[in-house]
Amino acid sequence: MQRMRPPVWRRYPSAAAFLQAPEPQRAELVRLGARLIASELAEVGINVDCLPVLDVPTPGAHDVIGDRAYGTNPASVAQLGRAACEGLLAGGVLPVVKHMPGHGRAGADSHMALPVVHATRADLAADFAPFRALADMPLAMSAHVVYSAIDPDLPATLSPRVVSQVIRGEIGFDGLVMSDDLSMKALSGSFTEKTERLFEAGLDMALYCWSDLSEAAQVAQASPILDGRRAERAAAALARLHSPEPFDAAVTEAALAPLLAPPVA
Repeated sequence: MQRMRPPVWRRYPSAAAFLQAPEPQRAELVRLGARLIASELAEVGINVDCLPVLDVPTPGAHDVIGDRAYGTNPASVAQLGRAACEGLLAGGVLPVVKHMPGHGRAGADSHMALPVVHATRADLAADFAPFRALADMPLAMSAHVVYSAIDPDLPATLSPRVVSQVIRGEIGFDGLVMSDDLSMKALSGSFTEKTERLFEAGLDMALYCWSDLSEAAQVAQASPILDGRRAERAAAALARLHSPEPFDAAVTEAALAPLLAPPVA
């Protein structure tokens, strides 16, 4: 939704902005905000949104996650993240939980460089917790981050060890996992190489978010046909789609008024 901006669409509050609300109201406000986002996406035929961010920032980490995080407490992040998922699903839009298994400790911006996290497995358990709590969601996005305690050589997106032991194992996520954007500088090699390696690692789908047709063609050509277990996960995700549930947009806007910037006519 961040790519759809005023003056046509609303400027929605960041995840962190909801922390200004009294704690008992936060989850409901997050749900309402996501429900309103879903209504605008559905109007233009979009049925997937890369929300919510479940990363838990830690002191000293790079601020790339910044205000996209729902705070620094894993349990609260999980609660608010689930509220966002529920709002999107109620509006007929599939949520994508990200960046699995956690970007909050990264010391670099993965858009620009490859972050390497040296935390212990015990410490990483806190990062994994929100994803484990939302393991029932249909879609997830991988992190271009190296976790040296698990695989010192490969970022999660390209690591069979992280995918099998952590994402599918410890976290227990059996939904469809897509990569983060392959044009990010965290990953080296050609687009063909990066695409082949992510599928070899066990991911289900490659994500390319730029506008270079030659790069996009490499990703498309290196992507296998969606079949087998990958096809089953995709079908299960699509089965979660349904017609938007009724809601009162005016009431929702009124509840969110202190946090919303209205579109410009």
